[in-house]
Amino acid sequence: MSGHSKWATIKRKKAVLDSKRGKIFTKLIKEITIAAREGGGDPAGNPRLRLAIDNAKSQNMPQENIERAIKKATGELEGVTYHELTYEGYGPAGIAVLVEVATDNKNRTVAEVRHLFSKNGGNLAENGSVVWMFDRKGVITLPSEGKKEDDVMEIVLEAGADDLTTEEGYFEVQTSVESFETVRKALADKKFTIENASLQWIAKNLIEVKGEDAEKVMKMIEALEDIDDVQNVYSNADIVE
Repeated sequence: MSGHSKWATIKRKKAVLDSKRGKIFTKLIKEITIAAREGGGDPAGNPRLRLAIDNAKSQNMPQENIERAIKKATGELEGVTYHELTYEGYGPAGIAVLVEVATDNKNRTVAEVRHLFSKNGGNLAENGSVVWMFDRKGVITLPSEGKKEDDVMEIVLEAGADDLTTEEGYFEVQTSVESFETVRKALADKKFTIENASLQWIAKNLIEVKGEDAEKVMKMIEALEDIDDVQNVYSNADIVE
């Protein structure tokens, strides 16, 4: 599958650990807040908010946390205004990197991101210099236990998905941006448990990295993801063990 690598599996395992540390909640709260601020606090009329709430519930976020975030976004409670930004750059071995952030302090965040790029042998680049190497896609993950790949494949392809792959214990479905909500709804209507559904940047072509370079790439990406303001990190690195 285009843009997929072992890093996707590594990130998924890391997400389990992050959820135990509360980091996933922080990212989800920011997404809910931004979605509600931009499209209103009613999920029925705000697809982005509806998706953010569904993802939060899949991570067992308490309903009161979700409601509080919405109220802060709509002004019912005092809250913080977050800005969405995407930084582009190059990492070890010349890999391309996209960093999506949600921040209440742009200067602080860009300084932290630039520092980690530089510290790990990379550099920030101008807007547009890296993003062309990626496609915007919908990505839906669901546990594969007890499900037949052919059955899931039939449902998602009929709904308009581009591809389905099987990884360790889960299915990953890729869609176009336009078909994303239709495919997600088709799976939900069939009562599938959706672990996560989001729009992501998928690399058009992967660069194989191994050995010392692979270690440097993983170290840099993990460091970037540990920044509080960072929501997602994407690269075109194919980590080879």
